[in-house]
Amino acid sequence: MDFSFTSEQEMLRDTVSKFLAARYDLDKSRTAAKTGKGWQPDVWRGFADELGILGATFPESVGGLDGGPTELMIILEALGNALVIEPFVETVVLAGGLLKRAGAENLLSEIVAGDAVIAVAATEWEDVTTTARQDGDEWVLDGEKIAVVAAPIATHLLVSARTGDRIGLFVLDTKTRAGLTVKPMRTIDDRTAADLTFDGLRLPADALLVEDAWASLEQARDEGAAAIVSEAVGCMRKVLADTVEYTKQRSQFGVPISSFQALQHRMVDMYMEVEQAAAAQYLATLKLDAEPAVRARAVSAAKATIARAARFVGQNAVQLHGAMGMTEELAIGHYFKRLTAIEYEFGSREWHLDRYAALT
Repeated sequence: MDFSFTSEQEMLRDTVSKFLAARYDLDKSRTAAKTGKGWQPDVWRGFADELGILGATFPESVGGLDGGPTELMIILEALGNALVIEPFVETVVLAGGLLKRAGAENLLSEIVAGDAVIAVAATEWEDVTTTARQDGDEWVLDGEKIAVVAAPIATHLLVSARTGDRIGLFVLDTKTRAGLTVKPMRTIDDRTAADLTFDGLRLPADALLVEDAWASLEQARDEGAAAIVSEAVGCMRKVLADTVEYTKQRSQFGVPISSFQALQHRMVDMYMEVEQAAAAQYLATLKLDAEPAVRARAVSAAKATIARAARFVGQNAVQLHGAMGMTEELAIGHYFKRLTAIEYEFGSREWHLDRYAALT
């Protein structure tokens, strides 16, 4: 099977990588996360106006580039390599996929233009306790959503809620505050999130995007998992490269520690984990358009592989850097925290192993 990219895909990878190398400073992004707005709106605007990647996988009818899973994989790996904290997965992958299947072209156009940032308050998946009931021409929402990533900076929310025996998908403008309580937080990997409480939140009838959103939400979970698999590969490639470079510079007993055979073996093991993860990444990407059971099996295999690799590569990178590997001053510590978060995001290794077994 030919895994080589087309010339257009190679150009996309080079363009995104060069943009991030020139414009995305790690120290600046961490400062924005901790003391600023939680993200860099000017970078997001660059994604829209200069790169066009916010619409890379959306149809041309909404201003997109009509790309597919491979283009998305290329973009996510580059974003992971630069440790981008802006809500690309939440807005473009999760919300974008849900909106595309719902036919909500107006919001898709806003995403492409960089005007909309959308948080998905639906990541409890099966265990949906938020309810929605009709009251005249309105819907009334009650319940809670925990740790909704990007909610504090979002212009819109997509919310899953039970409407009897179905799970509906609702959209609301975050300017709607009556009945909505937002408790912001910062996650361990420096992303913005919030706990949301809906207490008699009233929405118009057309706020219901999808009456029975279960299948679309399942697909969104797999698309999100595949996206962070690609992000993790980008993270691990950077972590491995930085670790190899550090061992060439760090000396002990008058020689670089990279000359120690035991450490060479350790880094070879890290390299093998990265390459196995990349193979799993390709598998998940190629099966995203397959029928649901095939797609789910491939994504679970990739996510379980990534979870193991992320822990092995991250922990060994920190050990090879010594105690300074966990400090805020060194990039490796920030990458390690993101890899740790990815290990559990969209389902733990154990959850995906169980699902894979059930589907096999």
